[in-house]
Amino acid sequence: MGGVIVSGVRATARIVARDDGRGGTALPTLEGDGPIALRRTRGSGAEARVMLVGAMSGPLGGDRFAVEARVERGARLRVGSAAATIALPGQAKGEAHYDVRLDVADGAELVWLPEQLISAKGSDLYVTTRAELGADARLVLREEQVLGRVGEEPGRLTSRLAVRVQGRTLLDQELACGPGAPGGWDGPAVLGGHRAVGQLIVVRPEFGAAPVAARVLGEGATVVPLAGPAVLVSAVAGDALRLRRVLDEALAGLG
Repeated sequence: MGGVIVSGVRATARIVARDDGRGGTALPTLEGDGPIALRRTRGSGAEARVMLVGAMSGPLGGDRFAVEARVERGARLRVGSAAATIALPGQAKGEAHYDVRLDVADGAELVWLPEQLISAKGSDLYVTTRAELGADARLVLREEQVLGRVGEEPGRLTSRLAVRVQGRTLLDQELACGPGAPGGWDGPAVLGGHRAVGQLIVVRPEFGAAPVAARVLGEGATVVPLAGPAVLVSAVAGDALRLRRVLDEALAGLG
């Protein structure tokens, strides 16, 4: 329809997890907006569980999605997603944005395990994940990106991950892949021809006193202790299934 300017969809989902005082975790805030729906699922013990459910395709070009989660002292929260997120080209010009903000208080725990993000041909997505943790907070956070659907070239994907404990930065890194990304992203020093890349960061207070040793987990995967109570697992693989297997085995190995 001529003369219509499409600016993209804006949507924000919010989760607040709180100690219910009875050995469990309450969810006083569980708000989905537009294409992002939230569903509480059956938890385990003191842990509450939430599933992210995409109500429509996206993010598309020009969209701005955000997910905010706050875990208060004494609460335990696990968040997953019902399916992979697919970044697609859209009618609106410009890149899409997907922002994740995580706030984990002292004595709280968050396990953040979404499904893969797939960068489809022609898409342009900037993903930012920022986690702010208290001194005794515990975090498991997994990110997995797949460059292109089967048999197609990837879109452009830029991903930034930043984690801070008590205001001190443990990790702040960015990876750009696909058409228009800085040269060398597909070379041997970065992805080496692989099409699936992932990270797993685990923050536990006990790692401060007993750091995890650095090691190689076979071809394309490493475990690196960070300057704080945390460890980073980085991996590349030929496909999403192999990537998930490597990250799952690494997490199991951390106990």
